[in-house]
Amino acid sequence: MNKIAAILMAMCVLMLTGCNTMRGFGQDVEKAGEAIQRKTGG
Repeated sequence: MNKIAAILMAMCVLMLTGCNTMRGFGQDVEKAGEAIQRKTGG
């Protein structure tokens, strides 16, 4: 579980540093959610 939490935290940091607008942030969050769903089979 700790490894997953560390990966998610790293993804959040990268998303926050990679987008400059709230719209971009929303799109990044949506893409991250979709990626997580694909990985978990949902």
